Amino acid sequence: MEGEFRYRGRIVTAAEVEFIRQLMVQHPGANRRQLSLRLCEAWGWKQANGALRDMVCRGLLLELGRAGRLELPPARHVHRNPLVRRATEGGKGPVPLLLDTTPLETSLRALRPLEFQQVRRTPEEPLFNYLVAQYHPLGYTRPVGEHLKYLVSAAGRVIACLTWSSAPRHLGARDRFIGWSAEARRRNIRFLAYNPRYLILPWVRVPHLASHVLGQMGRRIAADWERIYGHPIYFLETFVDPERYRGTCYRAANWVVMGRTTGRGKDCPNKRPNRSIKEVLGYALTPHFRQWLAEV
Repeated sequence: MEGEFRYRGRIVTAAEVEFIRQLMVQHPGANRRQLSLRLCEAWGWKQANGALRDMVCRGLLLELGRAGRLELPPARHVHRNPLVRRATEGGKGPVPLLLDTTPLETSLRALRPLEFQQVRRTPEEPLFNYLVAQYHPLGYTRPVGEHLKYLVSAAGRVIACLTWSSAPRHLGARDRFIGWSAEARRRNIRFLAYNPRYLILPWVRVPHLASHVLGQMGRRIAADWERIYGHPIYFLETFVDPERYRGTCYRAANWVVMGRTTGRGKDCPNKRPNRSIKEVLGYALTPHFRQWLAEV
């Protein structure tokens, strides 16, 4: 194996690539998914809830194939995932028949109680994707890694959407704020959740609603995450573009500014910024977050 091969922060050794080759020889009729499942079992690649990390493993196989390190069996099927199609088409499609866009202007007291519904892998997920694609300034993109999607409703009307996903592996401002080592970050990054999309629907005008929703999310998301993924989360984070927004609702909900990004993405070829510099905000779900995240 020429040179070093890295995938999702993990060094893949020549011996491991040879192991995969031998696995393919032992199972000549296996398709890509079957190979991925066998490799997960052999290497003990499992999520905290016991499920095999099939998609991560398949991603590794594809990258090794593209790099010329493996010759994978040909793809047998092209899966036409409607969620992916919606994302690539910008979420365009028929307006949901039951979507009420009548202006909603009232007080937070009159609007409560709010209902939070986790809709990933439910019949309501297409509505979530549609709303974010149509009304969020950044549109809809498929969340990274572990993720949850929430619709927030009041009196039977959807008023807000939030996405939470796996956190970026390397984020200098966040890493300095937590004070963890590189090894602790590698082991414990799964205990963080990132908020890539937050949308209050444009016809909803309720003072203090946005910060109230964030406060309520902070009280419930850890339990939901553990129920679905089998492990807790201790810290939340997000980015705010200061040229466009002040992040007022996050600050009002007691999120703290940890610093700013460098403006360089993970694939940036040099040290010059290639995107807008953003503020990095965080919210601790437990006072012990530094102690627990620093454990190795």
